[in-house]
Amino acid sequence: MSAVLEARGLKRDYHVARGLFAPAKTVQAVKGVSFQVERGKTLAIVGESGCGKSTLARILTLIDAPTAGELFIDGQKMDVTKGVTADMRRKVQIVFQNPYGSLNPRQKIGDVLTEPLALNTPLSAAERREKALAMLVKVGLGPEHFNRYPHMFSGGQRQRVAIARALMLNPSLLVLDEPVSALDLSVQAQILNLLADLQDELGLTYVFISHDLSVVRYIADKVMVMYYGEVVEYGSRDEVFAAPSHDYTRKLFASTPRADVESIRARMAARNASAA
Repeated sequence: MSAVLEARGLKRDYHVARGLFAPAKTVQAVKGVSFQVERGKTLAIVGESGCGKSTLARILTLIDAPTAGELFIDGQKMDVTKGVTADMRRKVQIVFQNPYGSLNPRQKIGDVLTEPLALNTPLSAAERREKALAMLVKVGLGPEHFNRYPHMFSGGQRQRVAIARALMLNPSLLVLDEPVSALDLSVQAQILNLLADLQDELGLTYVFISHDLSVVRYIADKVMVMYYGEVVEYGSRDEVFAAPSHDYTRKLFASTPRADVESIRARMAARNASAA
């Protein structure tokens, strides 16, 4: 199976000023990260806040250039230092964490969806409208939502719109940066099921960034654990969850509360014992 995404030794440094006379400090946000994602599969990137996963997402979506290393999408090297072309932009899209902030409140949903087509394709206005209406249906909304504004939607519906917008250019890769963390649990399940259905139907490839291990366990094919900008664990979902090899991964898993009945009873018993 061919790799849609390949990263080779990606690094990203930031230079932070420390005062008038002190030299700038170099912060290594991403330190030589390498991995592949096969077509139609999902790679989940896991780690605590500050581990570098969001910085890596900015590199993968061509927002930031890596300090070193190479990035390939569909076998094409992505060199953003020379500018991001329309062809490069069509290959990768992102869905952000907050559906309330990622949509322009002054734009109707139809304009939100047709704008990427207007900027990156030669399609006519009628063709753009037709594609947008079809995409609304595909993500579980309807044509009646085309002329509504974002404030008229629930959080889950807004995230469906954000997913629809990301798919308008038929990208090879979709980066999902904490796409369900701002939603209620029941809505999270609906969005995750939608993403799984779209992946099956369209053959999509996902990079799914999350700190929620239950979500990762549900959606991922492979898991990559990051710690201070480095990859400390990389393997199939079942391998990583069944037998994590790195001490940090084991601590990360152990710090996540389990929701089964026996685990809840054990935590309540320990709490009562400590209070006695």
